[in-house]
Amino acid sequence: MATVRTANDRMVPATGPRTRLSRGGQGAGLALGLLSAMCFGISGTFGSALIGAGWSPAGAVLARVCVAALALTVPAVITLRGRWALVRRSARLLVTYGMVGVAACQICYYNAIARMDVGISILLEYLGIILVVGWLWARHGQRPRLPTVLGGIAALGGLGLMLDLSGAGGVSLTGVLWALGAAVAMAVYFFLSAQTSAADGGETLPPLALTWGSMVTGAAFIALLGAVGVTPLRFGAGAVLLLNARVSWLVPVLGLGVIAAAVAYVTGIGAVRRLGAKLGSFVAMAEVLFAAGFAWVLLHQVPTGMQFVGGALILAGVIAVRLDES
Repeated sequence: MATVRTANDRMVPATGPRTRLSRGGQGAGLALGLLSAMCFGISGTFGSALIGAGWSPAGAVLARVCVAALALTVPAVITLRGRWALVRRSARLLVTYGMVGVAACQICYYNAIARMDVGISILLEYLGIILVVGWLWARHGQRPRLPTVLGGIAALGGLGLMLDLSGAGGVSLTGVLWALGAAVAMAVYFFLSAQTSAADGGETLPPLALTWGSMVTGAAFIALLGAVGVTPLRFGAGAVLLLNARVSWLVPVLGLGVIAAAVAYVTGIGAVRRLGAKLGSFVAMAEVLFAAGFAWVLLHQVPTGMQFVGGALILAGVIAVRLDES
């Protein structure tokens, strides 16, 4: 895959309009990306159920990250095969990924779904894709073509409709700000996922090891924020309402940690490394459809007609961004 050199001298996949991917690599990347999107898509439903049962957003995120770290420990150690020097040399990437791509992104998103429906929150979060395009233009000179410009305009117009200023859609200004914070963190996540670390003679830290290390650092960061009182950590052992039924709190916690974190992040990193930050972020947009579908079926959260139109515009905008890859 073609690469470009960043300011910190790391090599990242070139993600401009002229990038060419092998069919095998692209097919594997698309498959991993869709699997990741589906797994990420269920996180809002599980998280919303825990928050509805009295958990704080940060508490739900901490449980998710800790379970994922535990689930990935043995597989990560096996994957590394004693190459701990690679982990040490990738420490900055692991810390940044854990703090921003894991902790900040999830805390912002869960604070958003604590105030608004999952479908609205995830659509606003995915405006981070527009930030990816803007950064590639400003930092690497990858000027967007007309489809991307039109896509950005459509996405911003859709954002206006999603906010539903009439108030009928139950949109919270605070929730919107949290969701936009998640959008910024998501943009950083895609760029970090695309990095092929120059550590250890140019060897790449395996996606599974990167995910595990990031979950560990992310969990430590969230626990620190809770300890100093920056964000409240509340947990509960009571039953949780899911699909109109009372289930044990272990069901959504295990679902969040294993499916929506461990599997989702590992496959997501693998996809972005094959497709690049820009195309990978587009494929990940399928999470919006999965998240809205899961929330509709499991939580009965149905958006208003105006928000349907806004969501369609945002999706159309991101599809236009994808056309700029061809």
